[in-house]
Amino acid sequence: MRKYEKPITPFPISQGCSVSELVQRMAGTSFQARNLARGVEIWSQMLAGESTIFLGLAGAMVPAGMRQVMVYLIQNRLIDCLVSTGANLFHDLHESLGGSHWQGDSCTDDQELASLKIYRIYDTFLSAEEFDKTERFVIDFSSSLEPNRAYTTREFFFLLGKALSSQGKEGGMLTAAAKANLPIYCPAPGDSVFGTALAAARVKGESHLLFDVIKDTVEMIQIACSAPSTGVIFIGGGTPKNFIQQVELCGDIFGKELKGHQYAIQVTTDSPQWGGLSGCTFAFEEARSWRKITPDAATVTINSDATIAIPIMVSALSESSSNIIENRKKPSFILGKELTIR
Repeated sequence: MRKYEKPITPFPISQGCSVSELVQRMAGTSFQARNLARGVEIWSQMLAGESTIFLGLAGAMVPAGMRQVMVYLIQNRLIDCLVSTGANLFHDLHESLGGSHWQGDSCTDDQELASLKIYRIYDTFLSAEEFDKTERFVIDFSSSLEPNRAYTTREFFFLLGKALSSQGKEGGMLTAAAKANLPIYCPAPGDSVFGTALAAARVKGESHLLFDVIKDTVEMIQIACSAPSTGVIFIGGGTPKNFIQQVELCGDIFGKELKGHQYAIQVTTDSPQWGGLSGCTFAFEEARSWRKITPDAATVTINSDATIAIPIMVSALSESSSNIIENRKKPSFILGKELTIR
């Protein structure tokens, strides 16, 4: 009976409480507060070990103001590899070039917004004219690349980050990753403005850029095979989530049996009963049935808006795990035409 008798600790209020103290107090409560605290604990365990940490980024996190949180994760190596939707990377590029996202209202008249050439993402606005300028930058940049070979998305975004470092107005995810030699993969580049911009460039004869997304997959498997252990953090789900999950099934390509990710954190608002990947569970064995997660993996699903959970989690880690972060053993990469892992 004793294992069922751990008491709830009522959350105390006091002045001057730090974010890490807030999370520690949440650990004594229930529901998603406790799950969030468990997520911070698991992330700290990943950092303390020798795990290679993958982050899957879906949803409109950059337009929602989470960009500098991602930059912090990259610069301070709380993650080792970023797998993102094309949309988040495009919005990051947009802000690096001086574009803006504005606070709006979800109940605004969308016909009026359309007449003013303003796009809406729930309660966030952006200028269509500014967006067009960012799209033009993508076309011009792609035209500067070698025309007769295919690029991995990892190499493309590394080179784009380097170009932004000198041509952009401010740093962001792409520039931070290029400086840190941290690989970024985008498994569905066509499902974003990168795809539509490059489609327009191809039709008009301005660029004929090709992506080798199969080589992306090969490189991801290489990263997993080179790691003593792996951990995953999923913000939302979608293509980034599966792209990371599937690598643990494929070690035999390189003659290595991978047993699954040893750590897994998911922040999602989706539910498992609809059958979608964004709600696919850790706790009830679904991911384990595919051998994507080890049987004894430390896992948690936080059912929360990521714009609430992630800033709290990262702020808490920056306070409570600063020594672990500073002294962490982490993989290093050379991001040339070929990926080198050291």
